[in-house]
Amino acid sequence: MEKQKNEVGRRKEAVTRVFISKGEGKITVNDKDYKTYFPLVYLQNQVERPLKTVDALNKFDVKINATGGGVKGQAEAAMLGIARVLLELNADFRPALKAAGLLKRDPRSVERKKFGHKKARRSYQFSKR
Repeated sequence: MEKQKNEVGRRKEAVTRVFISKGEGKITVNDKDYKTYFPLVYLQNQVERPLKTVDALNKFDVKINATGGGVKGQAEAAMLGIARVLLELNADFRPALKAAGLLKRDPRSVERKKFGHKKARRSYQFSKR
């Protein structure tokens, strides 16, 4: 068996460590099947997306350790991590992954709360009298 490759994916507060090896297409997240861990279909599709892009869905076993953030952030972090590790395995995947927009980290995060405001931008109700 070929040596296992690994990469890190991040999104918002979520961080995932992705390990990939030759196999039959089993994806596990925190020692659970990814369909159990991500019950929503669109999140499952996010995790599968890089593998589908390069037609490698049943060629590799993927093990993901996810921490922090919420389920959506973890799914998107896993997507980035899988794309990065596929690129490490085979540089020929780069054009397809780049065209699908899978190699760029999403820089958006929560805006901080400001003093004198209820939330980041929401102010308290103004009263003239």
